[in-house]
Amino acid sequence: MPSMPSQHPTTSATAAAKADSDRNQARDPSAAENPNAASATPRDGERGYSAQVLIVDDEAAHAEVMAEALQRLGHVCTIVHDLPSAQDEMKHGNFDLIVTDLVMDGPEDGLEVLATARKTQTNAHTIVVTAHGDIPTAKTAIKGGAYDFIEKPLDLEVFRNLCQRAIQAVALESENTQLRQRLDEQYGFEGIIGSSPAIRRVIALLRQVAPTSIPVVITGENGTGKELVAQALHNNSKRAKRQFVPLNCAGMTESILEDELFGHVKGAFTGADRDREGRFEYADGGTLFLDEIGDMPLVMQAKLLRVLESGEVVRLGSNEARRVDVRFISATNRDLDTLIKEGKFRQDLYFRIKGAQIHLPPLRERREDIPLLARHFVQFYSRQMERQPPEIAEDTQAALMRHDWPGNVRQLMSVIHNMVIVCDGDRLEPRHLPPDLSEGDTEVGGVSMGAGLSLEQIEKQAIRNALRLNNGNREATARMLGIGERTLYRKLREYGLK
Repeated sequence: MPSMPSQHPTTSATAAAKADSDRNQARDPSAAENPNAASATPRDGERGYSAQVLIVDDEAAHAEVMAEALQRLGHVCTIVHDLPSAQDEMKHGNFDLIVTDLVMDGPEDGLEVLATARKTQTNAHTIVVTAHGDIPTAKTAIKGGAYDFIEKPLDLEVFRNLCQRAIQAVALESENTQLRQRLDEQYGFEGIIGSSPAIRRVIALLRQVAPTSIPVVITGENGTGKELVAQALHNNSKRAKRQFVPLNCAGMTESILEDELFGHVKGAFTGADRDREGRFEYADGGTLFLDEIGDMPLVMQAKLLRVLESGEVVRLGSNEARRVDVRFISATNRDLDTLIKEGKFRQDLYFRIKGAQIHLPPLRERREDIPLLARHFVQFYSRQMERQPPEIAEDTQAALMRHDWPGNVRQLMSVIHNMVIVCDGDRLEPRHLPPDLSEGDTEVGGVSMGAGLSLEQIEKQAIRNALRLNNGNREATARMLGIGERTLYRKLREYGLK
C-alpha cells in the first residue's frame, strides 16, 4: 500500500490544486500561516492518531487539497482517481478512513467504493463527498454504512474536523478490540473466566475449534457453563452474525422434541393452525445447540442422525425436504460411552456429533479460579445494583475456596449474587455467606474439601495466579483477591512469593 499520495497528476492539475489551495486559505487560516502545509507540524492536540487514509476523487486538484488538509494533521494519504484503482488499493491495503467523491465517471461509483469498503475494510469508516443535488443519494450512502457526508465546495476546517471524528472513532474501536483481546488472554475467553491449567486447556481448544464448522460435544457436570462455551464457539466462528439457537432436550417427549426440531405444517395435528419452522430451519446459516442430548429418546436419535447426515429436514405433516446449513453443538452431563454400552444412546449418532470434545472441569477441581470468578461476579452484580463493588474479606474468601460447589459456577454465581444483595457495608463478611458455607464444610460425601490440597496450598496457588494475571502489580492483585494490601504483603512474606 502506498504510504504517500500518488505523485502523477498532470502539470495543469498540480497548478489547479495550488490555486484551489490558495483560494481556500481564507477559509483555512492555518494554511496561510505556513505555505508548506503538507509538511507542517500539526497543532497541539490535533494529531493524536496517525491514520491511513484513502482519497478517491476523479478531480486530481480536489483530491490533492483534501490530502494536504489531512497530511497537516499527521495522517498518511493515498490518492486514486477512479473506481478500479480504489478497489485495487482496498484489496491490497488496510485503511482507517476512506474519503470518496459520490459521483465520478459513473453515477454509482461512490456507492461502489462504499460497498467495496464494507467487504474489505471492515475496521474503516467512509466519508462521502457530494454536490448539493446529490444529497438524497448521500443519505442512501449513510444508510449503506457510510460514517457521514460533506457537501462541496469544502470548508477545509469542517472537513478536517469531520475526518478527525471518524478517525478517532476508528481508533477507539480498535483500542476496545485490543482491550477485549488482552482481557481474553488474561482472564478467559468470551466470558469463560479462569487461570487454572484445566481451564487454560479448555480455552486453548476453544480457540482452535471455534473458527471451524466441526460438530462439538461439550461434557461436564451441571452448572459448569456448557451453554456459555457453546455460545463462545458460535461468537468466534464465521457464523457469528447468524442465529445461535439453543434447545434443552431434558424432559421432552418424542413428539414435542420432533416438533421443536423439525417444525410442522398447518393441519399436521390437532391445534396446528399454521405452518411453523423448527429449530433447524431457524438456525439455518448459524449454530444449533442441543443441551442434555444424552436424555434424547432413541427414536428421536435416529431422526436426528438422518438430518445431520443429509442436511435436510422434513416438517411434521409434510413430504417436502428443506435444505439447512447448521453447525451442530451438543452437550451432556452424562457419560455417553456408558449410555452406549447400556443401549440408551446410538453409537453412530455419537460418532457423528463428536467431531471434537470439550470437557469442562467441575469448580472443585480448579479452586484457584474461585477468587477471580468471585470478584468478577461481585463486580457484575454490583453494576446491576448501581453500587460500589464491596471487597471480599479474607475469611469470606477462605470459606468460598473451602466449599465443594456441587452446583459449580452456577452455584457460585447465585451465592455471590445473594451476598451482594444482603451486604450492608463495603465488605463481604462471613456473616453474609449462606448457612451451608458459613458453618464450615470440611467434608461432603466423604470427600475432603481440599481435594488433595491443603487450604494454604490452594491459597498460595491463587495468589501466584493473581500476581501473574496482574503482571506482579500487588495493588491490583489484592483488589482481585478481595483482600487488603497489607494482608497480601503478609501472605507474600509467609509463602516466600516475590
